[in-house]
Amino acid sequence: MQILKILTIGLALLGSPLFVVISALALLSFYGVGVDLSVVIIEMSRLAETPMLLSLPLFIFAGTLLSESRAPKRMLAMSQALLGWLPGGLAVISLVVCAVFTAFTGASGVTIFALGGILYPALLKDHYSERFSLGLLTTSGSLGLLFPPSLPLILYGVIAETRIDQLFLAGILPGLLMLVLLGAYSIKKGVAAKEKRAPVSGQALKALRDAAWELPLPVIVLGGIYGGIFVAGEAAAVTALYVLVVEVFIYRDIEFRRLPKIMVTSMALFGGILVVLAASMASTNFLVDQEVPTRLFELIREHISSKYTFLLLLNLFLLLVGAMLDIFSALVLVVPIIVPIAQGYGVDLTHLGIIFLTNLQIGYCTPPVGLNLFLAGYRFEKPLVQLYAATLPFLLLLLAALAIITYFPWLSLWLTRFAG
Repeated sequence: MQILKILTIGLALLGSPLFVVISALALLSFYGVGVDLSVVIIEMSRLAETPMLLSLPLFIFAGTLLSESRAPKRMLAMSQALLGWLPGGLAVISLVVCAVFTAFTGASGVTIFALGGILYPALLKDHYSERFSLGLLTTSGSLGLLFPPSLPLILYGVIAETRIDQLFLAGILPGLLMLVLLGAYSIKKGVAAKEKRAPVSGQALKALRDAAWELPLPVIVLGGIYGGIFVAGEAAAVTALYVLVVEVFIYRDIEFRRLPKIMVTSMALFGGILVVLAASMASTNFLVDQEVPTRLFELIREHISSKYTFLLLLNLFLLLVGAMLDIFSALVLVVPIIVPIAQGYGVDLTHLGIIFLTNLQIGYCTPPVGLNLFLAGYRFEKPLVQLYAATLPFLLLLLAALAIITYFPWLSLWLTRFAG
């Protein structure tokens, strides 16, 4: 049995798919304690019956459609027309557009590749330094993960069995806090760079008309859910249908013959998440059955009695996790273990979700192995060391935001009072 477990871990180190590794460890663990292996299949079928899981493939499909269309260019043109007059206008526009785009696609790599090629030369043309431009785009590639309808927010809600409508509300103020801090820094740099400002003109009206069909998207998601018109799963279905009609039949950015390929791409992503999540839930069942979280909590409680000290150590741990794993893997592997321990310290699970995703968002661009650093290095053809230096000021601001989010829970929980 030990040899099989060592072999499984060895396969993981050699790059075997995550769902294979987690499934194998779950099966071996149950077999080792004499539990019928059908429990793994039962856990997988139980997950498939989770109502909130329905929203994931639909939001993924909508996000994939948006990323394959010319929506990013329309969003950029509209933001430029409306905010170009600001000091640091283009930098602030970059932050906002990247945040909105990431909120719908859920993957920072898509944001860096879809928008980086447009924004990077534009920033340099407006006299921003190369270092600032690289740091801005690398950091803002994951900036929208706290805004609805963020896929990681939904996934956390499914795993932690927390209300997704409350998570959507809880992420708004923390997400805005990070945008404000980075925006203020960008305005300061814009003044120093003496970038060209574009006055509001007739182009603003044209840009608004061009993006008119995409502007209602946030209203559909948030207004529909909190207006009591439909639940999150129904909101996802309406959003996917709306994006399909807009991008295929109204704007005609996506030819009808390309739809099957886009469907395959988005469902392959969902399939990978589903299998990993199902295998992880089976492993979690084993850990709970063996009282592993309880033992961990008792062990930690022996050395840490303060809730605030626990949160500090949790942040350090999650930053490391975020730098080492992609966000979906981190969620399915770590959340089931952290949730019962955090509950023991009296941490609200909705607040915990925002702390968790903020850490993973920052971990994406944390040296030496943050995923955004490698993606940006590949996209902009720059050495990693240069990106380390470029992202440092932005990281310090995001860490300051993390401290505020962690120790002032009302920032995450205030809006949730209106969710009922």
